[in-house]
Amino acid sequence: MRLRRALRGGVAAVCIGGIAAPTAVAPPAAAAASAGLDVRVAQARDFSRVEFRGAGRPAVKRDGQTLTFTFGRDGDPDISRLRVSPPRWIKTAEARHGGGRLQVVVTLADGADAVSGEADGATFFNAFQKADPAAAASDPAKAAAAPQSAAAVEPEPQRPNPIPAGGVVRMQAAVTKSDVILSFPWAAPNGAAVFRRGDAVWVVFDAPAAIDVSRAPRGVRQFSSLRAVRGADYAAVRIAAPREVPVFASAQGSVWSITLGPAPQDGRTVLTVGRDDAGGPAALQAAVAGVTRIVRVADPVVGDDLPVVTALGPPKGLPSRREFVQVAFLPSAQGLAMESYVDDLTVSHDGDLVHVGRPSGLALSPAWAIQAKAGAELGAPQAAAMPALVDEAAWSKTGSGGFMSRYEALLDAAGEEAGKGDKAPVGARMAMARFLVGSQLSFEAIGLLNDLARAKPGVMDDPEFRGLRGVARVMARRYKEAQADFSAPVLVDDPSSALWRSYIASQLAQWTEARQQFGAGADAFSQFSPLWRARFARADAQAALALGDLDGAGSRLSLSLAEKTDAGEELASRLLQARLAEAQGQKRRALGIYLALIRAPQESLSAPALLRATQIKLETGAITPAQAAQVFDGLRYRWRGDSTELETIRTLGQLYLSQGRYREALEALRSAGVRRTDLPEALQLQTDLAAAFRGLFLDGLADGLQPVQALALFYDFKELTPIGADGDLMVRKLVRRLVDVDLLDQAAELLRYQVDNRLDGVPRAQVATDLAVIYLMDKQPEKALEAINGSRTTVLPSALNAERRRIEARSWTALGRFDNALEILGKDASPDANDLRAEVTWKEKDWAGAGAAYEKALGDRWKAGGVLSTDEEGRLLRAGVAYSLAGDAAALARMQQRYQGFYDQARSPDALRVALTGEPSGRLSVADFGRVTADNEAFAGWMQKMKQRFRQPPAPAAPTKPTPPVKQAAANAPAKG
Repeated sequence: MRLRRALRGGVAAVCIGGIAAPTAVAPPAAAAASAGLDVRVAQARDFSRVEFRGAGRPAVKRDGQTLTFTFGRDGDPDISRLRVSPPRWIKTAEARHGGGRLQVVVTLADGADAVSGEADGATFFNAFQKADPAAAASDPAKAAAAPQSAAAVEPEPQRPNPIPAGGVVRMQAAVTKSDVILSFPWAAPNGAAVFRRGDAVWVVFDAPAAIDVSRAPRGVRQFSSLRAVRGADYAAVRIAAPREVPVFASAQGSVWSITLGPAPQDGRTVLTVGRDDAGGPAALQAAVAGVTRIVRVADPVVGDDLPVVTALGPPKGLPSRREFVQVAFLPSAQGLAMESYVDDLTVSHDGDLVHVGRPSGLALSPAWAIQAKAGAELGAPQAAAMPALVDEAAWSKTGSGGFMSRYEALLDAAGEEAGKGDKAPVGARMAMARFLVGSQLSFEAIGLLNDLARAKPGVMDDPEFRGLRGVARVMARRYKEAQADFSAPVLVDDPSSALWRSYIASQLAQWTEARQQFGAGADAFSQFSPLWRARFARADAQAALALGDLDGAGSRLSLSLAEKTDAGEELASRLLQARLAEAQGQKRRALGIYLALIRAPQESLSAPALLRATQIKLETGAITPAQAAQVFDGLRYRWRGDSTELETIRTLGQLYLSQGRYREALEALRSAGVRRTDLPEALQLQTDLAAAFRGLFLDGLADGLQPVQALALFYDFKELTPIGADGDLMVRKLVRRLVDVDLLDQAAELLRYQVDNRLDGVPRAQVATDLAVIYLMDKQPEKALEAINGSRTTVLPSALNAERRRIEARSWTALGRFDNALEILGKDASPDANDLRAEVTWKEKDWAGAGAAYEKALGDRWKAGGVLSTDEEGRLLRAGVAYSLAGDAAALARMQQRYQGFYDQARSPDALRVALTGEPSGRLSVADFGRVTADNEAFAGWMQKMKQRFRQPPAPAAPTKPTPPVKQAAANAPAKG
């Protein structure tokens, strides 16, 4: 019976994995237009097989060793393999044409026999060695096993024809907010396979109907294109969908539904691919309930054929890719699909068992090695089905001896294994790590696995090692380290790892990544324990809520609450449920949940519940801002270390700012420091702190404070001063307030800090110029020169450079170095320079020249009327005194005539009258009185002018053309003498 079993169980598989490379199936339109014949040839150990596909069912006639296949139409088949290198038991073949029909004539070898039949939509014949009559006589069993000539192979079990009347299956589509559901209504239940290959999802049915996809939705994010493909014995749809989009299949009667998206789905049966222990060449097998057909699907993008196993519902598939040396099993939501790396791969099924092999056997680990490994790990925690799955129930078992007995036994085995050196296996240490992870001893597991990685660096490429250490790190809340493990290339396509990546991203507030990874891990969701299913769903709900997807958040929360876990997990989900209600505007309902959670024994739940309940009460007016501030202030010390603390501090700071308690606000916001910088709340808090400081000293909130109070507040938080134009303007505003009240020492210290610590280049030179002016106002010319000399640079705007030269000249004038002052002024003809030259002339006691210079500076001011400014009054005083000292009576008379109308409204009317009329006053002579008064009024006028300078915004330096470097260097050079 061996030959009959081979014919019944392995014929189709041998043909699919034939030696000759099969021809790719054409697209439906091309297949309909072609009248060609596809000839496929394969050879097994006991027989050779030839299949005819694509030209209808031929008439078969045998005459001796000649088989003639007559087709209903003509064609041009490729039979070069049969003619040039025919397989065993076949001599040759030829194609004949006549009467619009095609005949393929095959000549069998001497001593060969053949049987023909139909299977999988193709006509075939198998050629094999004819039974020996003598052997048949001596062995009746062999005679019974030998097939009769042209005997048909036992047909496949008959099922109702699933193809609808008209031969067209019209696809229906439904689009929700997160899913796209594609439905395929057939006339009767049929087999299907749904699998993913790269960026494409394949839906394969075991009947060759035409599929109408014209109703496919457009512009959805779940897929970009959809294409129907039709073969001789199958129909398929190829869907171009991103890798992160999960795929589910379901069957209701004769309707297959394919869901693209993360909607909750009923768990499917997970198929297991293992070694076929039936004997013979090495092979693989998988138990697939309801197998209907094995078809070969042509992939038009890659250009190869995929062996596909279709099966009836309910859905069953492989959650992740399984790689072997010569074949790979693709991830599937229903059925099986394979990539073959060899030409002679055979796929067959015997009932519900699918066999995958080769005539010479697959390259698999020897059975004795597997048995030895199983014996070595007997009694130890075994690996889960996926690299990142946690089998808590099995891994944490301790047996009758209790925890310590189990712990010590596994530890001894791990230590003994580690003592064997670098070439020792890792099974015992991995078993110990599984036990530690299953027992929630995450830190111990991390230490063990890190030591294993140091001893055997190659283990870093093991998917289970990466997944196990990543899980342990997540349990220890080392999310950044866990993220590195789960990002390893060996875990990129693993759905169980995708769920952990989603959970980690949610803890790190990477909301978009969390949602994408949850969708990519949907295939493995049902295989986790209820505890982690609840946590994964809750993490995705949190991400959806943060992104504004309230419907998605509600769906995931329902999924989390449906899991039977402990009370703590349920309360955590209820806390998120309250946040969702708050986002939906249901403040009353949210407050009720928060108030209930405040009484929870876990501080991690009661603290955020108290925070949000207080916020709602404050918003609704149930409590006063002072009462809320008291609650927030106590809460920030009660619970620390996560986003709740940061949000509490941020809320308290904003509340203090709204009450005008600026110092308390800044101190509260700064108290968070730089903790948990990986959370968005930390960045928001630092932004709030900087914004509060800017609001105080840039937007004018601190203008209501006394200058000394504002200065103290600025000094206490001066590290928050922004660098650049905003910081310069902020300091300038504060300096202006200090200068207005003559707090010159404090203003100078403020600018000195900016110059020494925060600025460079042109901004530093600008602020140093302001500093020099304040030193001059404070009658400290030496420090003014130090400020100018310490901020020199080769390229400065011309206007700024001219101002610095005038300030430097004024400093030399104050020190009595008049020649230096005049040399620095050079040819500067600006009004300020002329005023300074007049002052130098005054101090050199050139009275005639000084009087003329001051009168010239006044110009026609006497014609305008009004009140003289402090600066103008000082010039008038100096002009009168200078003319008096020079004895120029005519000039005094002229000045008296022009300006006598200004006396009564002047700040010092008596001083002006004495200076211009020459009449003595008191013990001072006219000259002595005039000199003293003129000096005071001139300095007061310059002071008023400088104060006005600080009230104006700083002129931008960029638009001004800089002085050429050579001239600039000469201009900045210190004067001699």
